Amino acid sequence: MANTPQAKKRIRRNERRAEINGIRVGRIRTFVKKVEAALASGDKPAATEALAAVQPELARGVARGVIHRNTASRKFARLTKALSSLA
Repeated sequence: MANTPQAKKRIRRNERRAEINGIRVGRIRTFVKKVEAALASGDKPAATEALAAVQPELARGVARGVIHRNTASRKFARLTKALSSLA
């Protein structure tokens, strides 16, 4: 258990940040799932639109330190590749 006031404050802050970061990661996952659903249905215009929406979300996640830069890049590259293979 934390003894110092600083350690107690860190515990409170870490709980708040974990909740906020979880919301941010969930938001990114939702956007990615929209792209994947459009790809699965074969709807190229909807997938293109969803992909355009997911790119800034991934970039925002990287900027906020929620996901790693390479993870965001990999996700976007795989979604782009799947979209381009949809004919």
